[in-house]
Amino acid sequence: MNSLFGDTYEAYSAGTEPSEVNPLAIKTMAEIDIDIASHHSKSIDKFIKLEFDYVVTVCDHANEVCPFFPGGKNRIHKGFEDPAALEGNEQEKLEVFRRVRDEIKEWIENTF
Repeated sequence: MNSLFGDTYEAYSAGTEPSEVNPLAIKTMAEIDIDIASHHSKSIDKFIKLEFDYVVTVCDHANEVCPFFPGGKNRIHKGFEDPAALEGNEQEKLEVFRRVRDEIKEWIENTF
């Protein structure tokens, strides 16, 4: 979102179960010149007292466990496959990460 519409929106990222940024996510984003290597996983608790024009969930689990965000004026959900949850070798996983990355990009371009 920031790379596409950073002049209009300021996006933040958080998770319901933060862990580490997946190395395959870092790799596939670097392929399209977006560097997330220095990013770290954050809990939604970090943002709970802030106000946002939009709260966007992109996985069904987050949509289920976080149906209400107090500071969100508008809520949008679009479920995407979780590439980190897949089994397989690195090449198979990379293909799914790329596909989901591209699906998210297309959805952002067509939604905002």
